[in-house]
Amino acid sequence: MRVDDLGTPYDGPRVAARVVSLVPSITEALATDRPEALVGATDWCTHPSDLDVPRVRGTKNPDLAAVRALAPDLVVANKEENRELDVRRLREAGVRVWVTDIETVPQALDSLERLYEVALGWPRPEWLGRARALWDGPPPAVTQRVAVAIWRDPWMVVGARTFTGDLVRRLGWENAFAGSVERYPKVDLADLDRDDLDLVLLPDEPYLFTAEDGPEAFARTPTRLVPGRLLTWYGPALVEARPALGTTPAPRAAQP
Repeated sequence: MRVDDLGTPYDGPRVAARVVSLVPSITEALATDRPEALVGATDWCTHPSDLDVPRVRGTKNPDLAAVRALAPDLVVANKEENRELDVRRLREAGVRVWVTDIETVPQALDSLERLYEVALGWPRPEWLGRARALWDGPPPAVTQRVAVAIWRDPWMVVGARTFTGDLVRRLGWENAFAGSVERYPKVDLADLDRDDLDLVLLPDEPYLFTAEDGPEAFARTPTRLVPGRLLTWYGPALVEARPALGTTPAPRAAQP
């Protein structure tokens, strides 16, 4: 019996010909490998840059009627990205949904492989093999202690049990908030701008940190602007993330 990452039985066709993706990083993967089969995506699905498919609103508020109207063989969702209520309503309407559950890089690689082989019935993509070669193996020794900000006013950071936190650790960085109770805790600026942190990463999503909005708040801790896609997306971006983040220019010096 075929089951998704949450153990829910799946009875879709052996080869999916019409797919709606509610997960931006998986949308990028599907559009890269078989664009003709991707028939719908969310407004947040920004890659590939030339993606041209019907939009079904956001990840947290998809237009379920629009999804149904596309008559998909399969809708791809994610436990963190999408609401259980929307998944349930789609299933109650007779729409097949495959839910992924991803909190680590190895989970992402395994989940994507199962998605392709078990749910989609598509060959394993070349980029997935390259990503596994780049990320397989134990985490390297820690070289610096970092925090990953995801929001401002209030400040929020990546905490425990997150894909981003695991990716950061596999780059050789210790997430200063990995021991938090919450996955995305709210913190004071003083919790980030302190002498025992080597670096604060400021991605451009979900909050759009820029050179003018983010770094100027820090007097002690150096900061680095990074593409959020390389920290949070678990599709083809995994192939880009390791070399790009590993060769990012040195962080801005802290303000005197």
